[in-house]
Amino acid sequence: GYMEFDEWAIKFIDTPQFQRLKEIKQLGSAYFVYPGASHNRFEHSLGTAHLAQTFTKILKQQDTEIKDNDIKCVTLAALCHDLGPDKWKHEHGSAMMLKDLIEELRQSESDPFELETEDEDFIAALIMGKKKPQCLFDIVSNEDNSVDVDKFDYLNRDCYNLGMKSLFDSSRLMKFSCVIDGKIAYNHKECFNIYEMFHTRYSLHKKVYNHRVSRAIDYMIADALVEADPYFNFKGAIEDAKEYIKLDDSILSRIEFTDCKELETSRKIIKRIRRRDLYKLVAECSVAKQLKTMVTKLESYFAEDTSVTNEAIEDLIIEQLGLNYGKKDQNPVEKVTFYDKRKDNDKPFKITRDELSYLVPETFEEVVLRVFVRTYNETNTKELHSSSKTDFNDIWAMIFRIYIQ
Repeated sequence: GYMEFDEWAIKFIDTPQFQRLKEIKQLGSAYFVYPGASHNRFEHSLGTAHLAQTFTKILKQQDTEIKDNDIKCVTLAALCHDLGPDKWKHEHGSAMMLKDLIEELRQSESDPFELETEDEDFIAALIMGKKKPQCLFDIVSNEDNSVDVDKFDYLNRDCYNLGMKSLFDSSRLMKFSCVIDGKIAYNHKECFNIYEMFHTRYSLHKKVYNHRVSRAIDYMIADALVEADPYFNFKGAIEDAKEYIKLDDSILSRIEFTDCKELETSRKIIKRIRRRDLYKLVAECSVAKQLKTMVTKLESYFAEDTSVTNEAIEDLIIEQLGLNYGKKDQNPVEKVTFYDKRKDNDKPFKITRDELSYLVPETFEEVVLRVFVRTYNETNTKELHSSSKTDFNDIWAMIFRIYIQ
């Protein structure tokens, strides 16, 4: 739809740091599986900023403590929330990139941009979403219950581009919101709408973000970049905003078409991706909850079996995925604050699962265990199948034994 931004926002958009987002696919390797997943971080960031501005204005109508400058800072935080790397959590890197971007704008000779230091710190804190009072800090990145405009935008945008249906209505949710005791509260009638939001998130993670082919390509790209790190020094770039801005999705093509001998191994991996000669998923199983030691124990079982060679073990990738509603095994909706106009609007409350419907799930996380092989050939596969401890017919029985221990 149509989005309108003020001049101060345009100054941020028209910078190399922000324009770089056009070269980064929002869904990464999912584009290799879903041709519609061609959208990028640029439009997602614009959409998130638009929703943040809209949401803050709605809340301001009912909370006189929210100032016009707060709207500006929240909008800029949403605009810049995806600037940085995903080293630990991309919000940390985005704060680093934001600082570099603001410094560059301040030094502009033709049209310098002025921003108070306290506002700069405020915007960085908004990106992190961890400070109090919660109201403004929960709009962009909500650490408490995961209901935030970042999620509003990417769920709707991803579903639209992927051709998938979602019943979640973010516009309605924002419309029926207010601030009570410094926290964002929603009309109790929106409880099921919020459940729809989290169910959509779970569905996208299960069907798209963690698709077996997409994950296989993720591991191939990771292996290619690890091999190329001595040449490009990715580790150093993550800590340096000036260097990090040079990295985007084009790095794969740069590796693929160079003649540099140091990148030969990386080049071969990327060419395998182009030919669809991908790492293979050879086993998969779902269990009820996370167990941090499960993968380690499984790897030990493989390593201790003398019938499996070191080459076969190194060829394995064992993955543990947590698919949930956004708060691991907890129900995030029970952390959301609601109000009821028919009662007392000044008394917020929570809604439990049983109060809404008995059809709402009891379990909010499943763990998927997968085994990939980098080289799918008869030798390695036969070794794994013939292993006394890792007979693939019984491999998941072994996993459940580990799970119970």
